[in-house]
Amino acid sequence: MVPAGGFVYPGAVRVRGRVHEAGGGVYRIRLQDDREIEASLRGRLKQQRRTGSRVVIGDIVTVGSSGDAWTIESVEERSTELVRRGRGGRAPKLLAANLDKAFMVVSAKNPDATVQLIDRLLMLGEASGMQSILVINKLDAPGAPEVEAIFAPMYQTVGYEVLSVSAETGVGVELLCQRMCEGTSTLIGPSGVGKSSLLNAVDPELELRTGELSRKTQTGRHTTVSSRIISLACGGLVADTPGFGDVALWGVAPEEIAACFPEFAGPSELCRFRGCTHVHEPDCGVRAALEAGDIFDSRYQSYLTARVEAEEAR
Repeated sequence: MVPAGGFVYPGAVRVRGRVHEAGGGVYRIRLQDDREIEASLRGRLKQQRRTGSRVVIGDIVTVGSSGDAWTIESVEERSTELVRRGRGGRAPKLLAANLDKAFMVVSAKNPDATVQLIDRLLMLGEASGMQSILVINKLDAPGAPEVEAIFAPMYQTVGYEVLSVSAETGVGVELLCQRMCEGTSTLIGPSGVGKSSLLNAVDPELELRTGELSRKTQTGRHTTVSSRIISLACGGLVADTPGFGDVALWGVAPEEIAACFPEFAGPSELCRFRGCTHVHEPDCGVRAALEAGDIFDSRYQSYLTARVEAEEAR
């Protein structure tokens, strides 16, 4: 009997696995029995890669071998996709797939967190279909507690879990470790906020390289240069990807932006018009909630900005 997907030569092996590292056309796959192999793309998948479809870390794949060489034959449907805008502002870049949660990392100081940055990170998580947890790092920096006292209650009110931590002193690291040891996650945030330092604090055996801030720009130097999935000592998996110099949504239509703001869900049911944009229509439930103080003005402004950007991207 010929298996689905084509003929398999006698002695050939076909198994499922997960992509744990990708680079230079070579993929490191962890098989179901915990063995790790290196594989290349089958011809058809190579063609898809040239046209923009990529095999990325987190992908569940079927690999085949009729000897010493392994090839990726197929990629299963993804439950989540982490996509960001690529270089030049237009082409999308798929970073990882099948992740359970995203830790959106900002620093209270150096570089300073802003509402605009936090909202963009959380929108990215919502659009990707992952659970988002906000992490405020560098709680040990001068003035950081005052910044944390503003952001933490605000985003907790919206409905997000907020972890206030210091990779330097260890404050909050134990709870972060508990969260990261559940399922497959990733840390997302601009360079310089301390993502590698946090991973080292969670699992010191990793010994990831960390970088210092540029004195001129107060932004971080990229210390993660390739994408891979890291196995934590506690059993969790973490997708380690390069820092986000430009946090922006990709492929989200203007009418889908509101779904990236969970606090809009209830009020939007009270809108008079179906398909309300929450911008200019009368009897808008979202704007009524805004006027009543149930929606933060800064969050609404972030919504308007994101909607304009989505319209311009069409």
